[in-house]
This record gives sequence, C-alpha cells and structure tokens, in this order.
Amino acid sequence: MTTGSSAIMRVFPAWAKHLGLGDVAMSGHDLPIHAEPKLYRDVVASLKKDPLDVGGLVTTHKIDLYSACSDLFDYADPYAELCGEVSCLSKRNGDFRAHAMDPISSGRTLAEFVPAGHWAATGGHALLYGAGGSNLAISLDLLRADKGDDRPARIVVVNRSRDRLESMRALHEQLGAGIEIDYVENSDPAENDRLLASVPAGSLVVNGTGMGKDTPGSPISDAGVFPQGALVWELNYRGELDFLHQARRQQDARGLVVEDGWRYFIHGWTCVIEQVFDVEMTPQVVDELSEIALRVRGA
Repeated sequence: MTTGSSAIMRVFPAWAKHLGLGDVAMSGHDLPIHAEPKLYRDVVASLKKDPLDVGGLVTTHKIDLYSACSDLFDYADPYAELCGEVSCLSKRNGDFRAHAMDPISSGRTLAEFVPAGHWAATGGHALLYGAGGSNLAISLDLLRADKGDDRPARIVVVNRSRDRLESMRALHEQLGAGIEIDYVENSDPAENDRLLASVPAGSLVVNGTGMGKDTPGSPISDAGVFPQGALVWELNYRGELDFLHQARRQQDARGLVVEDGWRYFIHGWTCVIEQVFDVEMTPQVVDELSEIALRVRGA
C-alpha cells in the first residue's frame, strides 16, 4: 500500500495548523499487503523507539500488524484485543499503545444520523452488506450493552464468502450480544433485494462491500426497494457509488435518511488524532476539520 498520494497528506498540515499542534509532520510507511512479520516488526519497533514519532494510523495492515507486533505494545485497548487488530498507535506516559478505533469512529458517525431512542421507538433491524472490518466495527457499536434497549431488534450480515461471516460470528459470541444475528452467505443481488424487503421500517441498511468504489456495481439491483424511513449508509464517499444513487432515487418517496462515507472518513482520522495528540474532538472541532478537508480536497 502506498501513502504518498493520499489526500490526507495535503489535509493534515491544514488540520495541524488549525489545532495548534506545533511543529509536526506526517510521513508514510509503505508495506506490501500481507508483508512478512519482520517488516511489520521493524517499522513498529522503530516507531516505538524514536521519541520524535508520536503515533500513527494503520490502514490495510491492521490485522497483520497486530499479529506480528502484539508483544511490542505496553497497552492494547479492549477492541484491539477483541478484534486482533490495530488501527492507531499512540504514546502516553511512557507507554506504547495499540488501539482499534473503528468501532469508536463508526459509533460517532452513527450518532450523527441515528436519532437517540431510534431503535427502541421503531423496532428497526440492521442489514449489513459485507462482513469486512467496517461492518464488523459498526456491529460492535450497535451491540454495545450500555445502550440497553436502544439497539436494533435484529442484525443481518450478508457476505459472499463464509469465512468472514464465521470470523464475525466468533467475535459476536465472545461479546454475548443478546440480540438475534443472522449470517447469510450470498452474492446474488436478487436475494439481497429480498433481504432488503424483509427488514422493517426504520431499519439501518449499510453497504460495506466496497462495491461502487473498489469493485463495480452494488450489492442490490435497481429493483431493490428500501424500507420506509430507512437509514441508508454507503460507506464510500468516492467512486461510482451505485448503492448511494439507488438510495437517493428512493429518498423522497420512501422517506429515507441517506449518508455517504465522508463523515466516517473524518471521524476515522479525528479519532486517531485525538489519541495521538491528546486533544478533545468536540462536535464543533470535527465540523471545522471536515470543512477544512473539503476545501483542501477541492483545491
């Protein structure tokens, strides 16, 4: 994976200035996908040793890096231990720390468009297309025990291969979710349309497949009908975004709330910056950083 062309390389200096972080810079460490464990250990050990390296964000290598380097961390947060992955590295009071921030960033994003009390009031379900890391993180936030009754009445996870579903099931069983969860192996858009029609009004429907960005198309066909009053979340914010366009065509008629992945991208980075630099990310600050990123991105 390469980091040099990422938009964050242009965005971060503007964010650092706005936040008053001082003389800081971002640099990337590019490694091949599923690199040899020694490569991960060399990078992480260097980061741990160098006092000028204050932390980092991990993208594609989250699971492989944690597997190769777990003994190098003085602290791993509960989500990192549960999921066996790391998306954020930070240092605090002499400790080198590993965090899995995706459940936090997905939770903060959901809180922006899912009204408080929504699940208890509607009895809606969550239909998650894709069983990758993003939908796993979303499911972990939805299953939080501290939410009490304000959780989906049921979660349906759909994935084209069985292994990801079984991995997700194993993590859910560790949590003792207390909610009905169905794991559906399927790649047929017509069957996904049927599943879409089977969830009640007010349900959350998420495209976490990568289709519409990493691969062409959408998990559903153009004949798919969203539930009345559904909360529809396309996790991508760039690309063809077929699923997003399908939802927007039904938005008025079906009373849909439709979100793309921009705020998820923003929260993903701001959660890491919060940990690395020990700064508070209030809703106002996040909004300001989002506006800055939009300006820099469009420049």
